Amino acid sequence: MFAELQMLTPLVPTREVYFVRYCKQLSAEQWAIVDVSIDKVEENIDASLVKCRKRPSGCIIQDKTNGHCKVIWVEHLECQKNTVHTLFRTIVRSGLAFGARHWMATLQHQCERLVFFMATNVPTKDSTDECQIFRRMPVIKILGVATLAGRKSILKLAQRMTWSFCHSIGASSYHTWNKVSTKTGEDIRVSSRKNLNDPGEPHGVIVCAVSSVWLPVSPTLLFDFLRDESRRSEWDIMSNGGPVQSIANLAKGKDRGNAVTIQAMKSKENSMWVLQDSCTNAFESMVVFAHVDVTGIQSVITGCDSSNMAILPSGFSILPDGLESRPLVISSRHEKSNDTEGGSLLTVAFQILTNSSPTAKLTMESVESVNTIVSCTLRNIKTSLQCEDG
Repeated sequence: MFAELQMLTPLVPTREVYFVRYCKQLSAEQWAIVDVSIDKVEENIDASLVKCRKRPSGCIIQDKTNGHCKVIWVEHLECQKNTVHTLFRTIVRSGLAFGARHWMATLQHQCERLVFFMATNVPTKDSTDECQIFRRMPVIKILGVATLAGRKSILKLAQRMTWSFCHSIGASSYHTWNKVSTKTGEDIRVSSRKNLNDPGEPHGVIVCAVSSVWLPVSPTLLFDFLRDESRRSEWDIMSNGGPVQSIANLAKGKDRGNAVTIQAMKSKENSMWVLQDSCTNAFESMVVFAHVDVTGIQSVITGCDSSNMAILPSGFSILPDGLESRPLVISSRHEKSNDTEGGSLLTVAFQILTNSSPTAKLTMESVESVNTIVSCTLRNIKTSLQCEDG
């Protein structure tokens, strides 16, 4: 097998791993999955290019007979030393970025998402009834989606949107990133691609700009700020300062931060709808969003298939900085936390369609346009959270 492990930033090199996988049922209630790199897996692999190898790694899964399972995960990698950007050096060297905790948090998150997706006992109308998918579940309100078919269609579309976002902003070998200079000093990386025939995103030339920064704000506070529709106008320049109204709110996990929302932004010029997928687990949080066609999303709400709906996501990735202490970390708008709460590594990514013709050439104007969006968004976030430079 081949895996390319990446973080949601172009600043951290990917880890490319060739390995064999062995799966075995150990007993009636226990299974093991083991990955290990071996020499000469394939004749066409240049050994000099293999910079990361798996020592015996994997997981043991035990059935607990009550609809739950216990998972023990071990990740054992041997990697050549390489240069990592100073922002992410601590979290990578500590083993958090590519370690067992990361994969376990992701596994838990995906299992929760599947349970909520398959559930049939979720309220489908405005309700304060308790959802008993999990024991001691908090009250969940579902607004604006009247059927289970509509709920599933929206969740499918949101999942595809987030997957597309993750695929677009990492340091994958499929992308070539160029560092661009900005007047405000941000470290922004830009890549471009052409969509010829994928109906899932707009056809034409697409430009993606990404920037990662450290902020003296706790990851929880930053995540809650960015996913809050009542504060969207503070950072989203597309809202033009206008009010944002939540049309639908669909839970997809025990944590209230794991939800899909549909928001309407109203301005003097027009009204636009935004699909937003917010995700959080013990390792990382994300807020992914995209402007959607109102007529198209209304049909999805009724349960229609969303696979051919073109969507171009932008958003944020939030990580803890990996440091046990940093002075003067902001825990609220007006109070400071103690020294043991770390700051956040925020990655901001925006994608824009610069030309609807796939044969068009990339222009400097379009690169400057998406760079301006990233710079303005970062500046607005820092201003709202009172952590401007200096």
